[in-house]
Amino acid sequence: MNIYLFIYYLIQFCGHSWIFTNMIIRFLSFGKDSLVDTFYSIGLVMRVCQSLAILELLHILAGIEKNRLFPRFLQVTERIIILFVVITSQEEVQGKYIVFVLFFLWNVLDVVRYTYSMLSVTGIHFPELTWLNYTLWIPVYPLSVLAKAFAIYESLPYFESFGTYSTKLPFPMALSIYFPYVLKTYLAALFVGMYFIARYLYAERKTNLDDLRHSSKVKKN
Repeated sequence: MNIYLFIYYLIQFCGHSWIFTNMIIRFLSFGKDSLVDTFYSIGLVMRVCQSLAILELLHILAGIEKNRLFPRFLQVTERIIILFVVITSQEEVQGKYIVFVLFFLWNVLDVVRYTYSMLSVTGIHFPELTWLNYTLWIPVYPLSVLAKAFAIYESLPYFESFGTYSTKLPFPMALSIYFPYVLKTYLAALFVGMYFIARYLYAERKTNLDDLRHSSKVKKN
């Protein structure tokens, strides 16, 4: 299983590293003009990487990856909803600057996370990387939630105008689903989910950094 996990983490590392490098090079080369083309230039690879992340839920269920299911489920589904439902379905949103910001924040976290996970499977541990992996989320994750919320806000006029996903259920339900209301409800749920995820990440950070400090003391002695 370690070989499988290593290959999985390696694929994710390569995908997110390519995205991150591509974004930086394009920005340095074309400046603000590159921001509106973010989705068109890297959207496909991003969708592949985020789709593959669903496997992590199966890893936890199968017991080959040690993580709590609910927080990881929230993290994965948040990205899937924002990427596939909010951004991919509305071409007008794809050219917004917020897509660049969102992709940048996701990849900052993921390049570090998959590097750490890939090395951990092989038994290689660097204290600096461990600290970074369990600390970087503190400034980046809340910013990414705000970026998701802003992406939803930016998309609302288009969902209202085009009626995307809004539908009327057939008899005997006879209910109308107005998707902008669904998105507004999800917007509130996004911040509730942030509380649970942040609490889990903080507890995970405390446990792992305490173990790191203990290991360092043992080595010194």
